[in-house]
Amino acid sequence: MTELLITGARPYGEGDPVDVLVADGVIAEIGERGALRAPSSAEVLDAAGQVLLPGLVDLHTHLREPGREDTETIESGSRAAALGGYTAVFAMANTDPVADNALVTGHVLRRGREAGLVDVHPVGAVTVGLAGERLAEMGTMATGEAGVRIFSDDGKCVADPLLMRRALEYSTSLGVVIAQHAEEPRLTGGAQAHEGERASRLGYVGWPASAEESIVARDCVLARHAGARLHVCHVSTTGTVDVLSWAKGLGVDVSAEVTPHHLLLTDERLETYDPVNKVNPPLRAEPDIERLRQALADGVLDCVATDHAPHAEQDKSCEWDAARPGMLGLQTALSIVADTMVRTGLLDWRGVARVMSERPAEIAGLSDQGRPLAEGEPANLVLVDPDAEWTVRGAELASIAGNTPYDGMRLPAVVTATLLRGRLTAREGKID
Repeated sequence: MTELLITGARPYGEGDPVDVLVADGVIAEIGERGALRAPSSAEVLDAAGQVLLPGLVDLHTHLREPGREDTETIESGSRAAALGGYTAVFAMANTDPVADNALVTGHVLRRGREAGLVDVHPVGAVTVGLAGERLAEMGTMATGEAGVRIFSDDGKCVADPLLMRRALEYSTSLGVVIAQHAEEPRLTGGAQAHEGERASRLGYVGWPASAEESIVARDCVLARHAGARLHVCHVSTTGTVDVLSWAKGLGVDVSAEVTPHHLLLTDERLETYDPVNKVNPPLRAEPDIERLRQALADGVLDCVATDHAPHAEQDKSCEWDAARPGMLGLQTALSIVADTMVRTGLLDWRGVARVMSERPAEIAGLSDQGRPLAEGEPANLVLVDPDAEWTVRGAELASIAGNTPYDGMRLPAVVTATLLRGRLTAREGKID
């Protein structure tokens, strides 16, 4: 039996420090500091001054395997996730071949288990080949080895309203979630950046907020009539927050995520013409960022998801138009949330647990993740030093790719340890 005694931690950053005994994969005992008598065989982890949280859960990760192992593998992505405090991630379906059948989703599940650092849950494609023409084998993926619970064509929008309606209707019988990349393609053809004064002045083709908002409104109506569960990926605009607030007020079963980069970065980054800042949906204006932060604090936006998107150097070190959208996020997400939400007083650490662990686990239907810090619960945990800072160096991150927009940035909050079912997977910036 593996035993670990965590000393001096503060659960959710609240109250007096406590000791936590982890044994056989669960939280065996919680007591006053110095009160627990652990077996002599137990390893002791000094966590004085640190915050203890349930392990983080990411609903939106691109691990690129199979097909683009030159940019990321399930193993390298799992390393980045563990170092970032994650104990579960959901791997998006836009691989090569596409995860649109039980064979590919089963492969992703097995590769995640082989890596053994986080629980890797495959996301299944909604349509065959992400082509948006006919539904993929959702039933066989949901009932197969991988037990797929979330389906998404992320990277592409399920733009056909009839096809989206059928997907939502079918999802109700499977008890799964349809996650939408909300982008009306007829409004974004050739778009490269947030539509506004800055894009016009700099010569970028604008990506209008209405392209996102119109799809979210449409899908909320479709989900309401189907009685289905809808999840909106990477919300980026004030108008989308308004639509979600309206839909939730009507009782629509809709959840939504926001990325760390949409909480911190604005379209001011366009001034550099550096493709590391190119992402889809694009970085928006300051009023959008302020509204997104408030909506996350208020619960209109349910959770934070990284949209971790590794790219090869040649796909980013090129002219803006040719560059692929996306940026790394797994190792920096918690720090960005600490910077934008905790330092600003919008969330406390219990709130961080809600939006980065508890709520995403609930959306995905994970019974063993995002659990309370209580005796008898699974020991999927992360320790964070809230007072420490670190400097992001893209070349030093665990991902194979290095396309981080935070390179050289000083960020707050350092993950000091991550535990998966009581086993240390990362400690002091290294895989354990």
